[in-house]
Order: sequence, then C-alpha cells, then structure tokens
Amino acid sequence: MKLVHKLLVAPAALGLLAPLAVVNSPAANATELNINGVSDYAATSSGNSLDQVTSVTQFSDVYPTDWAYQALANLVEQYGCVAGYPNGSFRGNRAMTRYEAAALLNACLDRITEVTDELRRLLKEFETELAILKGRVDGLEARVGELEATQFSTTTKLSAQTAWLAGATRAKGDNYNTGGEKGARAAYNAEYGGFSFSYDLRLGLKTSFSGKDLLYTRLRAGNIGTSNVWGGNGVSMNKLDIAGPGGNNVRIDRMYYRFPVGDSFTVQVGPLTQNTDMMGYKATAYAKGGTKILDFFGGSMGTPGVWNKEGGGGFGAIYSNKKQVEKGNPYVTVAANYVADAGEANDSNPNTGGFMTDNSEGNITSQIAYGNKQWGFAAGYRYGQCGAKFRTGTEYAVGDKFGTPCTVGDADDRSNADSHSWSFHGFWRPEDSGWMPSISAGVGKSYLNGNDDWDDNTNKRAMASWMVGLTWNDVFLEGNALGYAVGQPQFVYEVERGDVADAGYAMELWYSFQVTDNIQITPAIYWLSRPYGDNTQNVNGDYKSLGVFGGLVQTTFKF
Repeated sequence: MKLVHKLLVAPAALGLLAPLAVVNSPAANATELNINGVSDYAATSSGNSLDQVTSVTQFSDVYPTDWAYQALANLVEQYGCVAGYPNGSFRGNRAMTRYEAAALLNACLDRITEVTDELRRLLKEFETELAILKGRVDGLEARVGELEATQFSTTTKLSAQTAWLAGATRAKGDNYNTGGEKGARAAYNAEYGGFSFSYDLRLGLKTSFSGKDLLYTRLRAGNIGTSNVWGGNGVSMNKLDIAGPGGNNVRIDRMYYRFPVGDSFTVQVGPLTQNTDMMGYKATAYAKGGTKILDFFGGSMGTPGVWNKEGGGGFGAIYSNKKQVEKGNPYVTVAANYVADAGEANDSNPNTGGFMTDNSEGNITSQIAYGNKQWGFAAGYRYGQCGAKFRTGTEYAVGDKFGTPCTVGDADDRSNADSHSWSFHGFWRPEDSGWMPSISAGVGKSYLNGNDDWDDNTNKRAMASWMVGLTWNDVFLEGNALGYAVGQPQFVYEVERGDVADAGYAMELWYSFQVTDNIQITPAIYWLSRPYGDNTQNVNGDYKSLGVFGGLVQTTFKF
C-alpha cells in the first residue's frame, strides 16, 4: 500500500475498528462467521448495492447519542466507504471479523484511489499558480525574519500622533479703559492677536506582559503650553484640546500600569496617571471621527469641574459588566480614583506637597455610567483639595489659578479650602451616517468651601457649565466629519455678598478632511462671548462687551 493510502486509511480504520471490536478476539472465530452476511456487507461497502448509504442517519440502529456517531458520520459522508447490512442496520455492538474488516478497507482504498487521481489532476492544472504562491510565501517568510531581527521589542508597541496648528485669535467688542496705555480690546490684540504656527507631539509606548495588562509610557513635546494663546494664555477659554506642556522640551506625561482583576474589574496605578483616564466610560459622541478643537468641548466634555484632566501620582479601579452582557447591549460601569497633582505627589515635604496629604492638591473622582457605543448616560463627582484644578472657565471664575483657591499663603494651612463638583452627561448617535447627527450634552456644577480671603471681599460660592455638541459623519465624502458645539464654560452664578454677572458663551464649528488613514486636516472657527466674565468692565450696571474670535487649521498625523 502506498504511503498516502496508509495515512488516509489509518485514522478512518482505527476510528471505526478500535471502538467496535478486537479483530483477534476469540469470539470472532470462523465458526461464528456468516459468509452470506460478509458477502452482503462487502457488496454494500463496495457501492454495488442499490441501497448505498450516503448519510449516517440511514442506519436504523445508530443514534446521535452514540459515542462513535461522529466518527461514523465522517466515514460515511466524507469518504463514502462505510455501509451496513441489507436490512438497513449497522450492528455497531457486534464483533467485526477479519473478513468484514478486509471488505471495509477494500472499499475505502477504492475511494481513496479516486480522490488521489483527482488531486493529481488539480495539482497539474494549477501548477503555475501554486508555484507563484510558493514564491510569495517564501518572500513573506524572509521579510518576517528580517522584521523579527530588527524589531524594537517583542512586548512593546509604539503609537504616535503629531498635530500642526496654524491660526490666530482676535478680540472684538468694546475697547474700554483698563487703566493701561491701551484699551481692553487693543491690549489683547497687541499681546495675543498674532498669527502663529505650533505643534504637539505624542509618542506612546504600550507594553504588555500577559496580553491582558498594559504598561503605558507616553513622551510628549510641543510649543502649545500655558505661555501660548492656544494653551489658555490671555483667557483660559482659548485653551485647545491638544494643548500640552509647551517649552519644546521632551517630557514623560504618562506612566502607569493597568491590569485586570477577574472578568469585571480593572486596576490602574502609576506615578503619572490622569483621573479622566480611569473613568471607564465616556458618555459622549462629540467629534468621534473628527478633531476636537476647544478643550472645553473636547477633553472636559463641557464639565471641567469633574473632567478636569488632573495628572499626577494616583490609582483607581473600574468595574464593568460588559463581558457579562450580550454584545451590543448596554452595560454598567462604575469607577473611582485618586490623583495628586504632579508637582505635589513627588514632594516628600508634607507641608508643601506629598501623596495623600492635606497639601497634595488631591482629586477624588468617581463616575457611574450605563450605555453602549450608540447611547449612554453618566453621572460623575469630584472632590478637590485646595489648589485642585478646574481647567477652563471665565477669567472671573478660574483666572490664572485654574483651581480651587487657597485661603492663606502659608502652605501648612492650604487644606482650609476645597471644592465639590458634579457632572451629568448623555449622548446618542444614529446607527447609519446621514442627515441626523450624533447628539452629546453635559452639565456640571461646582461648590467652593473655605475661601473667604480669596478674592478681596467677594466670596464665590458656586459655579456651573454646560454644552451641547453635534457631529455629522461621512459628510460629502466617507470618513469626513462636520461638528458644531455651543455651551457656557465654567462661570460663577452665586456669591455670598453682592451680585455677579459672570456667564459667557463659547461655540465652535469645524470640518475634518480624512486625507488618508493617517492624515486628517481640520479647519475650524470659534467664538468666545465675554471670556472675562464678571471681570468685564461694569459702569453703573452697564457691562461692556468684549469677545474673542479664533480661526485655525489643524493637521493631525497618526502613525
């Protein structure tokens, strides 16, 4: 017998013969052999019977519950070389004689000969195509070997993004007297109204040791920092979503380790983590497929009181039952974390900083959410120690501090002030792209305590913010997106003494061109109404009007 015959017949024969009988059993002797039955079996096995079996279900005494049912099904339906007795039975429980085994093997060999002849014909017919494929496989193997020899790491992947930003801002409105040489509008334009060309670069290193964990390190460089108008210099509401540390220096701004605990919990800890990275769920669809412009609408999601993107040393836990529900169905996410400001977390002096001390500028942030990719809702809370940041808002609300005010200059007593912030978010997006946009909304409130000495004799008690964002996907061309958002960045609406008129509006409009899978170009415009808030000049109840208009083009490369 040829080798190919042996290889094909062996598993089939063993699968059938081994469970049914031992051929050399004393019970299977010549005196018990029914020669007529063997002849019938052989004829049927050879395909000469009119009752040839083509399905295992034709056997009257074989059932799906039999332990050898699948083996019989394979032999009958794939090889076509197994048959039973003329009465339609298989008699799987009786011993098989050597004659019956020989008849079965002979039928299988005949069938295998037919198959191998067909294979030879096909191999000859597609000989050219197979040779081409073999050459391609050999080439791929060589390239894979070269990549393995030169790869950066077997456990680490590099992902990168760089954004180039060209644009300018311009103040519009009343040029009221601020006590300087120039009026308010002219002073802003003289200092912040020039055209600029800036960049931001992020290099992320993702390392996994088990396939389920993540050690994340991110290097960042750029010149869009706090000294740049796009980083919030001049008015904090100018701050863009891509704003970073600035200074043209490469620095590490993320370093944390994330790992699962069971099927439902995830833990994250690190010396450079961010509270909003540990929320588990973002209840927004705004700018999905496009480019986020203003930080207030982007990373802060309209509620900078809770989503303040505080970075530093911290830890957090996330619970989600996503794996326990059917794919596509809504699921529950609960998250809680603690982050101390980066400048304080690594300070060993508890009077000026420290980790989990009264002077850590710490943030305790939590959220509960319910939803899926198409719709969702979330409620969040953040407790902020003295100095914990609020990010964007009117100059009267947050000013240059961007944070909870400290009541006295002595660092030993910084814990005398704190804040409590709440947020609510919801979103919905259509299943298919079209004229109906995705809708995202957020509203937040913050309450300040213990800041009696902060702003002369005016005690700011409560602040609020809100936003609504619309995003249309596949506009004009597949992959392009159009977005519009409006809202009120954080403003003071309640003071302990006196009146306040702090509210101002922000709105943005952008269109993203998806040039390639890796390049996106987004022109955008925005308008900030009364970004100085209650700091805008008030003459006998007559508030002056001063706003800021911005226009830019952002080009994003991902690789």
